[in-house]
Amino acid sequence: MDELRIDGSQGEGGGQILRTSLSLSMTTGRPFRIERIRAQREKPGLMRQHLAAVYAARDVCRAEVEGAELASGTLRFEPRAVRPGSYHFAVGTAGSACLVFQTVLPALLTAPEPSHLTFEGGTHNPHAPPFEFLERVFLPLLSRMGPRVTARLDRHGFVPAGGGRFGVDVASCKKLQPLQLLDTGAVRARSARSVICKLPAHIAERELTIVRECLGWSEEECRIEAVDAQSPGNVLLLEVTRDPTGELVAGFGERGVPAEKVAEVAVRRLLAYLEARVPVGVHLADQLLLPMALAGEGAFHTLPLSAHARTNVAVIEAFGIARFVIEERGRGVVINVRSA
Repeated sequence: MDELRIDGSQGEGGGQILRTSLSLSMTTGRPFRIERIRAQREKPGLMRQHLAAVYAARDVCRAEVEGAELASGTLRFEPRAVRPGSYHFAVGTAGSACLVFQTVLPALLTAPEPSHLTFEGGTHNPHAPPFEFLERVFLPLLSRMGPRVTARLDRHGFVPAGGGRFGVDVASCKKLQPLQLLDTGAVRARSARSVICKLPAHIAERELTIVRECLGWSEEECRIEAVDAQSPGNVLLLEVTRDPTGELVAGFGERGVPAEKVAEVAVRRLLAYLEARVPVGVHLADQLLLPMALAGEGAFHTLPLSAHARTNVAVIEAFGIARFVIEERGRGVVINVRSA
């Protein structure tokens, strides 16, 4: 199969270009060469978290890899057959282990046998969806496509130490089934959870006060969860459940940023989703693109695509497995997936 050449600086220009390329190379068997990896970033080239994704993909399909080293701007990846089984992958930093998981998952969804995966690293990183988003929003939808994927969090991992751990069981299927996610119903359940580690309780209390004031949620719908981890950390999780999907918005506490500001930003993002009356949120849209492309058809209604998602569309289409037709509808867009 011809080697595909990919510009790693195109569009949004981040690590998602590499991760999507790895996922599709594993599932299609097509080798690729990516150049100018993260070329416009302050620290261009491969970082530890990107290398963790490369090594994980390599192990799952016994790939031949060239250029897998820190700060490398070029990588060549030639896959072999995907091998389901038991794997343990460690990022080694607070880089997102959730993104490593998303890299290898597509290839295992239709593998001939089930797999058990263990990941270590960052589980709550400001630059990636938190573990709870995968567990409660993404994976339930993925299971509707045929495979059964379940995840459990064993230990939180915050910046800068990481040290988080979670496990995933993948019961694969022969072929992914398409989804149609075009309409949404009323909110059936909602909750706000402020997770804190080695930080004063008043931080969580102030976040939840903003949630109650801005969203009108009750005391019973808001709670504080104290956890143990290697680094101090705080994440505010706002979740709504509707038919046929839900949304979970995260606000991450940062040094020098008031708790009120963290909560206000998360609340605005949740309100933007609710007011648009779309079933699929911004981050879920990005994550559904690849499995729906592998299914070969389907459609979903979402908010206007981010630069990140549009870049993901371009990379998926470059592999020739599907094409996307984007139509404006109301405050958002409908993404139609078509076989290539």
